[in-house]
Amino acid sequence: MIKRKQFIVWSGIVMAAFVGGSAAIGANGDKPVGPQSLPGDNLPPFNMLDANGNLVPPPPPPPGGYHHGGHEPPESSAPGPTLEVAIAGARAAVKDCTSRGYYGAATVVDSVGEARAMLSADGSDGSHVFVAQRKAITALAFKMPSAEVREAIAKDKSLMALVKPNMFVQFGGFPITAGGKVIGAIGYSGGDDVACAKVGWAEIQKMLN
Repeated sequence: MIKRKQFIVWSGIVMAAFVGGSAAIGANGDKPVGPQSLPGDNLPPFNMLDANGNLVPPPPPPPGGYHHGGHEPPESSAPGPTLEVAIAGARAAVKDCTSRGYYGAATVVDSVGEARAMLSADGSDGSHVFVAQRKAITALAFKMPSAEVREAIAKDKSLMALVKPNMFVQFGGFPITAGGKVIGAIGYSGGDDVACAKVGWAEIQKMLN
């Protein structure tokens, strides 16, 4: 991705898309393919194929060029588990499942649903990390385990307004809390999803408390 000096408050843009379901457009015109795109899965509008099979040319470079060295503003200020915590939780979930013969993946997201860590077990296919993220953003939006979301919707139809096309309303996701606030979520896909996700969730909560 292109580095930029002038920083747009990324978390606010993505939160609007995550909560409202509208497309989030980044500073370089990056945007989701459609409403089923996962948070953060934004495609650059150049150097990719267009509808006619041609590479879209890049825009002119910004003043001073693309790269300005380190210590630039972060692209996101959204609260969430640190990289260390997210990896530890995802690894714990995957390890628990593989120890019992299940081959899947775990994804940990931050408070706007963007991935902090995605880990696939040896022997699993590549789809599970994305299914796990969809479960995680379901748990995040509803602030409850994703297994309880369908039941909650059955009791209160107004909750359907929180369901977005990029969610998977299925068991295997847990919200992550710190300081009494939900700051992210973890999801698991690939077999015994609830048990494995809960192991990863417990590891994260232990590190945060």
